[in-house]
Amino acid sequence: MLLEETIAKIGELDKEAQARARRRQDALIKPMGSLGMLEDVAIKIAGITGETMPWLEKKAVITMAGDHGIAREGVSAASQEVTPQMVRGFLNGGAAINVLTRHAGARVVCVDMGMAKVVDDPRLVVRRIGPGTNNIAEGPAMTREQARAAVEAGIEIATEEIRGGTQLLATGDMGIGNTTPSTAILAAFTGFPVPLLTGKGTGLNPEGVQRKAQLIEKALAVNTPDPRDGLDVLAKVGGFEIGGLAGVILGAAASRVPVVIDGFISGAAAMIARSLAPRAVDYMIASHLSEEPGHRIMLTWLGVEPMLHMRM
Repeated sequence: MLLEETIAKIGELDKEAQARARRRQDALIKPMGSLGMLEDVAIKIAGITGETMPWLEKKAVITMAGDHGIAREGVSAASQEVTPQMVRGFLNGGAAINVLTRHAGARVVCVDMGMAKVVDDPRLVVRRIGPGTNNIAEGPAMTREQARAAVEAGIEIATEEIRGGTQLLATGDMGIGNTTPSTAILAAFTGFPVPLLTGKGTGLNPEGVQRKAQLIEKALAVNTPDPRDGLDVLAKVGGFEIGGLAGVILGAAASRVPVVIDGFISGAAAMIARSLAPRAVDYMIASHLSEEPGHRIMLTWLGVEPMLHMRM
């Protein structure tokens, strides 16, 4: 099966390439180690690619969209109507991610993994698992078969990009309410108290954050996700776009391509990926530390250090 075949391909980093990259860094005209994380990332990418001086010219941000049944409980300050609106913005080049990717010389690849409403646009990659997940406060988000299908769709998209010459992938997401399943995933894997992990998302007031935490606690109690089984956690309390992004990460790792993990929802996907394939974390680069209160705990669990902290 595709998932198992992909996991089997994820190997260790190239230690010899890393050693060569380290020697090169140390030979440059600067104090040894003075560039800090810039050196660390360069050496990590050398280990991923097997090249002492890799040149990552072709880049793509895989932005996956999906809706969530839990959004009907008022866990977000925005309505689900915003999900397709934002996707149209991505496709038309008018969102913040489009501005940043233009500066970085990257493309945005937008994927419908399961929005509640269909966006009819030939530029949109359609891999719909369903019209949004079920309400996790009442039962599982999806079936185990749907969870596998979401991950394998992400693997296929990553593999297709890499076959087309893409040398660096990054993850992006869109889905109103998706900080709720992401927090549930974080709590399921770490066991930390839900109120400690729960944030305001798109702008909830303190009462809204408290209700959100209560709903996450209810979802965990109703579904009892198994932290030893990434597919079970995804199926019980996850999202279609979260599963797809987990697949993108696994597909990148299997092809020895670095993948930038951008933000809290992508971090939840990275947790699913690491649960399925622990070595996948070696191929991840965390872009930044977000203002979501659980994000630092998430990155610590993953064992990755964020490059930036810009109060985003």
